[in-house]
Amino acid sequence: MRLVSNFHLSTLVLRVNGSYSPRLPWRRQGGVAQSKESVIATVPGDHRVNERIRVENVRLIDNEGNQRGVTTTREALALARSLDLDLVEIAPTAQPPVCRIMDYGKFKFDEAQKAKESRRKTQNVGVKEMKYRPKIGPGDFDTKTRLVEKFLTEGHKVKVTIMFRGRESAHPELGKKILDRIIDKLVDIAKVESAAKLDGRNMIMVLGPDKKAKPKAEAVKVEEVKTEEPATPATPLVVEASVPAQESQEES
Repeated sequence: MRLVSNFHLSTLVLRVNGSYSPRLPWRRQGGVAQSKESVIATVPGDHRVNERIRVENVRLIDNEGNQRGVTTTREALALARSLDLDLVEIAPTAQPPVCRIMDYGKFKFDEAQKAKESRRKTQNVGVKEMKYRPKIGPGDFDTKTRLVEKFLTEGHKVKVTIMFRGRESAHPELGKKILDRIIDKLVDIAKVESAAKLDGRNMIMVLGPDKKAKPKAEAVKVEEVKTEEPATPATPLVVEASVPAQESQEES
């Protein structure tokens, strides 16, 4: 049987069909064979825990946050198991690596909750667009303006576009009047980030949410409610009016 001279017999594998092929290493990465121990790694952003910590010595922090100094990984792991906790590598680049004894399941749960809360608080702010016509009717104007108000209260910016057709482009003052009406109606929650300007056949203005104007608007509403409250002394007047009627009946 003819063998390839470049390979030693110990590096060849006999296949079922009787041919020989080179024995491959356990894992190749970048053309270089690696052992199992060097290939084992954690997920990016994760921590090595318990038996996955392969160094001989670690700098240990116990479950109460006390520094235990440098100790062997075996002793640190035994201490963690005696407390029914985990040994977690928190600083793998230190010399020696820093490990801490903790409840790793609870730690991961708390980290996931914090990430979820931060994602919930971050708003996905975008730019919405609302289109008007110079001859828009009152009903359509109110409907579109309510949508603009909704977008602003959600934290979005709104691009207001006035679309001119035909000879309407010769009267840009009509579009300016509509934009002024929108500003007057949304003055409590919006601010003009980009003033009205002509862009071809369109007139464009960009509005943004005004965070400083919200407390002012709420304060005005509270004052209006307070002024309307002391206007219901109706029941004492009814009682006083009914007293003379009863007395007249008794006299009769």
